[in-house]
Amino acid sequence: QVQLVESGGGLVQAGGSLRLSCAASGRTFSSYAMGWFRQAPGKEREFVAAISRSGDSTDYADSVKGRFTISRDNAKNTVYLQMNSLKPADTAVYYCAVRGVVFGDRTYGQRDEYAYWGQGTQVTVSS
Repeated sequence: QVQLVESGGGLVQAGGSLRLSCAASGRTFSSYAMGWFRQAPGKEREFVAAISRSGDSTDYADSVKGRFTISRDNAKNTVYLQMNSLKPADTAVYYCAVRGVVFGDRTYGQRDEYAYWGQGTQVTVSS
Protein backbone atom coordinates (compact mmCIF):
# COMPACT_ATOMS: atom_id res chain seq x y z
CA GLN A 1 0.00 0.00 0.00
CA VAL A 2 1.38 3.37 -1.02
CA GLN A 3 1.62 5.99 1.70
CA LEU A 4 2.70 9.60 1.34
CA VAL A 5 3.22 11.74 4.42
CA GLU A 6 3.86 15.48 4.06
CA SER A 7 5.52 17.63 6.70
CA GLY A 8 7.14 21.03 7.08
CA GLY A 9 4.15 23.30 6.74
CA GLY A 10 3.43 26.15 9.12
CA LEU A 11 2.95 29.87 9.56
CA VAL A 12 5.53 32.21 8.04
CA GLN A 13 5.72 35.91 7.27
CA ALA A 14 5.75 37.17 3.69
CA GLY A 15 9.25 36.93 2.27
CA GLY A 16 10.10 33.95 4.42
CA SER A 17 10.92 30.36 3.53
CA LEU A 18 9.65 26.88 4.26
CA ARG A 19 10.79 23.44 3.18
CA LEU A 20 8.14 20.78 2.70
CA SER A 21 8.98 17.09 2.76
CA CYS A 22 7.01 14.11 1.49
CA ALA A 23 8.06 10.68 2.70
CA ALA A 24 6.88 7.79 0.54
CA SER A 25 6.51 4.13 1.36
CA GLY A 26 4.98 1.04 -0.19
CA ARG A 27 6.67 1.02 -3.56
CA THR A 28 9.96 1.50 -5.37
CA PHE A 29 10.00 5.24 -5.00
CA SER A 30 12.70 5.89 -7.57
CA SER A 31 10.57 4.38 -10.36
CA TYR A 32 7.85 7.04 -10.26
CA ALA A 33 7.48 10.72 -11.05
CA MET A 34 6.27 12.93 -8.21
CA GLY A 35 4.48 16.23 -7.91
CA TRP A 36 3.32 18.93 -5.53
CA PHE A 37 -0.11 20.55 -5.72
CA ARG A 38 -1.90 23.05 -3.51
CA GLN A 39 -5.45 24.00 -2.69
CA ALA A 40 -6.55 27.30 -1.23
CA PRO A 41 -9.97 27.71 0.42
CA GLY A 42 -12.72 27.87 -2.19
CA LYS A 43 -10.35 27.09 -5.06
CA GLU A 44 -9.48 24.08 -7.17
CA ARG A 45 -6.39 22.05 -6.41
CA GLU A 46 -3.64 23.39 -8.64
CA PHE A 47 -0.28 22.23 -9.91
CA VAL A 48 2.80 23.65 -8.18
CA ALA A 49 5.83 21.58 -9.22
CA ALA A 50 6.81 18.21 -10.63
CA ILE A 51 9.93 16.08 -10.85
CA SER A 52 10.76 13.12 -13.06
CA ARG A 53 11.57 9.76 -11.54
CA SER A 54 15.30 10.28 -12.03
CA GLY A 55 15.18 13.87 -10.82
CA ASP A 56 16.74 15.11 -14.04
CA SER A 57 13.63 17.02 -15.16
CA THR A 58 11.54 19.50 -13.19
CA ASP A 59 8.59 21.73 -14.01
CA TYR A 60 6.90 24.60 -12.18
CA ALA A 61 3.74 26.62 -12.27
CA ASP A 62 4.40 30.14 -13.51
CA SER A 63 3.26 31.55 -10.16
CA VAL A 64 6.11 29.84 -8.27
CA LYS A 65 8.85 29.73 -10.90
CA GLY A 66 12.08 31.21 -9.55
CA ARG A 67 10.89 30.97 -5.93
CA PHE A 68 10.19 27.25 -5.38
CA THR A 69 12.50 24.29 -6.00
CA ILE A 70 11.45 20.66 -6.13
CA SER A 71 13.99 17.91 -5.48
CA ARG A 72 14.07 14.27 -4.49
CA ASP A 73 16.31 11.89 -2.59
CA ASN A 74 15.54 8.40 -3.89
CA ALA A 75 17.74 6.82 -1.24
CA LYS A 76 15.49 8.36 1.43
CA ASN A 77 12.22 7.89 -0.52
CA THR A 78 11.55 11.60 -0.04
CA VAL A 79 10.61 14.51 -2.25
CA TYR A 80 11.09 18.11 -1.14
CA LEU A 81 9.66 21.50 -1.98
CA GLN A 82 11.85 24.44 -0.99
CA MET A 83 9.73 27.57 -0.93
CA ASN A 84 11.42 30.97 -0.80
CA SER A 85 10.11 34.53 -1.01
CA LEU A 86 6.72 33.35 0.13
CA LYS A 87 3.66 35.49 -0.53
CA PRO A 88 0.21 35.54 1.09
CA ALA A 89 -1.11 34.13 -2.21
CA ASP A 90 0.91 30.96 -1.50
CA THR A 91 -1.33 30.18 1.47
CA ALA A 92 -2.90 26.76 0.87
CA VAL A 93 -2.85 23.12 1.82
CA TYR A 94 0.04 21.51 -0.03
CA TYR A 95 -0.22 17.93 -1.26
CA CYS A 96 2.38 15.61 -2.70
CA ALA A 97 1.42 12.99 -5.25
CA VAL A 98 3.00 10.03 -7.00
CA ARG A 99 2.34 8.49 -10.36
CA GLY A 100 0.70 5.08 -10.55
CA VAL A 101 2.60 3.86 -13.60
CA VAL A 102 6.09 4.10 -15.00
CA PHE A 103 6.30 5.72 -18.43
CA GLY A 104 9.51 7.34 -19.47
CA ASP A 105 11.44 9.87 -17.44
CA ARG A 106 9.41 13.06 -17.57
CA THR A 107 7.29 15.37 -15.45
CA TYR A 108 3.50 15.45 -15.16
CA GLY A 109 1.41 18.53 -14.42
CA GLN A 110 -2.19 17.33 -14.31
CA ARG A 111 -4.02 16.09 -11.23
CA ASP A 112 -5.47 13.06 -13.00
CA GLU A 113 -1.99 11.89 -13.97
CA TYR A 114 -1.28 11.03 -10.33
CA ALA A 115 -2.63 7.96 -8.57
CA TYR A 116 -1.70 8.47 -4.92
CA TRP A 117 -1.91 11.52 -2.68
CA GLY A 118 -0.77 12.54 0.77
CA GLN A 119 -3.03 14.05 3.43
CA GLY A 120 -1.66 17.56 2.92
CA THR A 121 0.18 20.10 5.04
CA GLN A 122 -1.03 23.63 5.72
CA VAL A 123 1.11 26.59 4.65
CA THR A 124 0.00 30.01 5.85
CA VAL A 125 1.83 33.17 4.78
CA SER A 126 0.99 36.33 6.70
CA SER A 127 1.37 39.80 5.21
